[in-house]
Formats: sequence, C-alpha cells, structure tokens
Amino acid sequence: MNSERQTRSFLDPQVLSRLASVPLLARQPMIGGVSGRHVSPHRGSSVEFAEYRKYVPGDDLRRLDWRAFGRSDRFYVKEYEADTNLRCCFVLDTSGSMNFGAEGRMTKIDYARRICASLAYLASQQGDAVGISCVADGIVRTLPPRRSAAHLRLLFDILEEAQPAGPSRLPEVLHELAETIRQRALVVIVSDLFMDPAVLSSSFSHLRFRRHDVSVFHLLDPQEIGFKFQRPTRFLDMEGGGSIFTDPVDIADRYHQAVTGYLEGMKKVVLESGVDYHRVLTDENYEQLLARFLVARAAGKGLR
Repeated sequence: MNSERQTRSFLDPQVLSRLASVPLLARQPMIGGVSGRHVSPHRGSSVEFAEYRKYVPGDDLRRLDWRAFGRSDRFYVKEYEADTNLRCCFVLDTSGSMNFGAEGRMTKIDYARRICASLAYLASQQGDAVGISCVADGIVRTLPPRRSAAHLRLLFDILEEAQPAGPSRLPEVLHELAETIRQRALVVIVSDLFMDPAVLSSSFSHLRFRRHDVSVFHLLDPQEIGFKFQRPTRFLDMEGGGSIFTDPVDIADRYHQAVTGYLEGMKKVVLESGVDYHRVLTDENYEQLLARFLVARAAGKGLR
C-alpha cells in the first residue's frame, strides 16, 4: 500500500496519515459480516452496554447481572451493542460537466478522485468493505464492496481511468442502487448535481427508505457560482447540449438568480430527505473538508 500512496496522484500520504486519527463512522446502525467498529441493529457481546433483558433458559449464565438480581430478586442479562464492519459504496459522477475547472484550478473530477480515494483508503484501513459505481448516462463502471488490498487497488484503477463524458442520469442510477445494494451501506455520492433538485428528491428518499446512510459531496467550481466573466465569451454545455456566444454582462443577473434558486431548491431537498450534505467549492482544501466530515460523523452528526 505504501507504493500505492506514492504513485497515485490523488493520494497524498501525509494527508492520509493526518486523517487516519479520526475513524470513518456510520450515522446509523449497519449490518456486516465481520466484526468492526460500527454499531449494528443486532445485539452482540462487545464492550459497550446497551440494555438489560429478562433471563430466559438457554442464556449465557456469564452475562447474568447479580447486582440487578440483588435489587429486584429477578434474573437479568446484560446486552451489548454488536459492532460490525461497514459497506462503503462510492457513487462518482463522470458526466461531461465534471471535467470543468477554471484556468489554474483543479477540475471537479480531480477533486472528486481525491475525496473518493482518501475515504476509500481510510475505510479499508479500518477493515471496512469499499466499492464504487461511476455514473454518466447510466452506470459506466461498477465494483461491488469488498475487503482486501487488491480490491482497493482495483478501485484506485477505476478512479484513475475515469473520463468524464456525456449527460448524467444520476437520479435513475440512485434508484437502481437503492435496490441492488443488498445490505445497509454508507453511500457517498460525489457529483456537481447539475440537474433539477426536485428530481433528486425521490432518489435520496429511496436510498434513505432502504436504510442506507447517504452522504453527498456537491462539487462546484467558484466560477460557476461567481460568474465573473468580463468579456463576450462562448459558453459550452459540457454534457452535449451545444454552445452559445454572449456578453456575460447581459445575462449575469439572470444567471445569479437561477443559481440562487437552484441552491435553495437543493437545500430544501436535502433537509427533507435527511442526507448528509456538503456543498464544496473546488478551491477549498480537501484535507480540511474531509477532516470536518470525519469529526462530524464521529460526533454523531452530519455537516451542512
């Protein structure tokens, strides 16, 4: 793995070392096949006490609580939270618009690679299963979650080879993934979400209905928010919709109104669906972003 960290452009060993001090935790109980650090809805025998239950014949006598018996003259056994491993499924938008980056700035797809690779590495290091689906006009490539160093290398290969192109059918793919991811998972969506927020609402709700823990990293280039063009410019639809040549001064007010309405609509959708939402400008330090993300999850809350 050390050689991986040195050769992959989207992996910074110093960043990973600093982030490794905070675990990647789920916000809700998970179901996994092996022991891990995430709370399961099932009872087990880890060290964290959950509740008392009345003794029934066949219970392990070593779990009898004699103090409770002394107080109530009844037999009770202690139950504990069962810890389990996590399935972490990354959903990477590889539609054409993800290739945008203002001059001298990282493109959205390069920023997305760093988010996915860093979190996948951290999850793998703590024994969790990781997988990825690349999405454009459907699922372009997919790798089911598994736990091994070789599997993590395959995920890195997919990230390295991802080439943004074409339109995005992210909402339809999220509905599909909600049904095909077999067990509860942490679903990490990394996208510029260039679509009607109302269309995403049912997709997010579907994932939440299937008991998945959903985090969304909404990537935007500062130029897409500020629209600080000064002279007549040709604007290209990077998802295949043609181009227009115009003076940005003539459309700046309408553009800003549209962006404001879009962002307000997205905020409404994420609040209603209960996803863990992060709006990210690509000039932000990604290490600081991920540190806040991990700390917020360790504290049991999401980050807006």
